[in-house]
Amino acid sequence: MKKLFAINGSPRRNGNTAQLLQAAMRGAEAAGAETELIHLYPLHFKGCISCFACKLKDREHGICAIKDELSPILTQLKEADAIIFGSPIYFMNLSACMVAFLERFLFSNYLYTVENSSVFPKTMPSAFFYTMNATEEQARQFHLEDKLAMYDMGSENILKVKPCRLMAYNTVQFKDYSKYEASMFSEADKKAYREANWPQLCEKAHTIGKSLIESAVDL
Repeated sequence: MKKLFAINGSPRRNGNTAQLLQAAMRGAEAAGAETELIHLYPLHFKGCISCFACKLKDREHGICAIKDELSPILTQLKEADAIIFGSPIYFMNLSACMVAFLERFLFSNYLYTVENSSVFPKTMPSAFFYTMNATEEQARQFHLEDKLAMYDMGSENILKVKPCRLMAYNTVQFKDYSKYEASMFSEADKKAYREANWPQLCEKAHTIGKSLIESAVDL
């Protein structure tokens, strides 16, 4: 049975990012896969410490030398058939936990060699899901697409397949905006936008989850 891992880089276990990941997992399950959702924020781990142990000639490659709560997950991912990285956008970048995770996951499987820089043991389809308070216009203004392209490239270099991408703009952050200092937002407009767009985003996520498993079968 194929397996899809969904990595939640949001501190919220049931927020916007997790909901899209769960929709994708249902799509993968519809294609006959087993799925697992991993929440990064409860784990005690840190990013790459630049020790370069993963690149030593006398050591097994593709293994991060740091031993913490992320270590067994990095090992598990080598047995996956597809993976989805989900992160909210903070200050026009990924969450700190997702950045730290990608440093450890991607860099430990990367060598500074000319012939083949990836030591990941298989070709694996992947996707990035991004959720953000920013509107699509604001994301363009701050060149978000250019920043995210680096993560696409990193994933493609290691997993050997160009990742899919799903962008969720103008998300609802609070259940009750009146409790927060948030006068620049209209709660009614935010919720109207969500009502009009969220079902389609969940359907897209479902389709991506299903398609990743279907493409994994052919690899």
